[in-house]
Amino acid sequence: MRRIGVLAVAVLLLLPLAGVAAADGPAVRLSAAQAGTGGSVTVHGSGWRPRTLLMLLVCGRATPSRGVIGGTNSCANADGRAVTTDARGAFAKKLPVAEPPVPCPCVVHVATVTGTPAQADAVLDVAGHPVAPLPAEPSGGRLSILSDTRLTGSGSPLTWFGAPPSRTLVFTAGNLGTTPVKDPVFQVGTAHGVFAPQWDDRQWHGTLAPGGKAQIELPVELSAGAHGDYTVSLRYGGKSLAEQPWGVGRPWGVTLFWILLCLVVPAALFRAGMAVVDRIRPRRPAAPRPSRRRPTRPAPRARTRPAKPPPADSPAVLPWFAPGEAPGGPRSAPGDDSPTSRTTPTRKGPT
Repeated sequence: MRRIGVLAVAVLLLLPLAGVAAADGPAVRLSAAQAGTGGSVTVHGSGWRPRTLLMLLVCGRATPSRGVIGGTNSCANADGRAVTTDARGAFAKKLPVAEPPVPCPCVVHVATVTGTPAQADAVLDVAGHPVAPLPAEPSGGRLSILSDTRLTGSGSPLTWFGAPPSRTLVFTAGNLGTTPVKDPVFQVGTAHGVFAPQWDDRQWHGTLAPGGKAQIELPVELSAGAHGDYTVSLRYGGKSLAEQPWGVGRPWGVTLFWILLCLVVPAALFRAGMAVVDRIRPRRPAAPRPSRRRPTRPAPRARTRPAKPPPADSPAVLPWFAPGEAPGGPRSAPGDDSPTSRTTPTRKGPT
């Protein structure tokens, strides 16, 4: 009996601590449970990570137990608000009430924008908005994420030239239901910036027994030439399970291609234009080109033999003497009437 009493006292002492542990984690409460379109409610949060950016949305077709069925496509995204938690992980933000694109039941959905995914919902009755029953919950097991999601893989060289970037979304899922789940079909969404995600069905081939877990890999692919900040979302059975940021680099090969194209095409057009101008312009007579022949050397002069000098006993003949009158020959003295002298007859006129 004494031991039973000690155990009872210990249980009573641990109950408050258990309450604190259960209250740990993200929590959201509203200043009013009902509001009409055009009004506003103040959203109070606690238990969030310090200095974390959060997004506040009014969503339809949702309950805190099942989450937002259809993801952010069921929310009034245009009237959402962003808030950053303080150093204690708390916040208070006024949120305008707007009608979501789907019927109620409605909630105020609060989720992290960056970092480890976390979310919380608070019931809100939007006055005047139609209400419809929630779709039936899928029969069978209930899957839940047991580990942080991550993107594996790297880009190929073709991605640098604009090929579609691709990665593999890896996570560990567990079956929390009572029946096995065979070949579950997940929905993987990719969103650029603040735009709504585009969802694609990805089937995982395998069976998860009740209470079992398995590592699941799902391919993720973006459009050709995609770059910037993207968010990869995962959901199953209409319930969001996880979100993972993905920064995609710019395909610089495409930029290099356009730069080269802007340089090569004008150069080719310029050369083609110059060829056309060269064909149609009138031709000018070409100037004679200087001969490139090597200068010829003058022919060598023929060597002439020197004339032999006349013999010593022969008289020298000078050019101003008539033949036979060489200097040194016999001359007639003046007044000599010898017959050897030559006389010139004179012709006398009539007397």
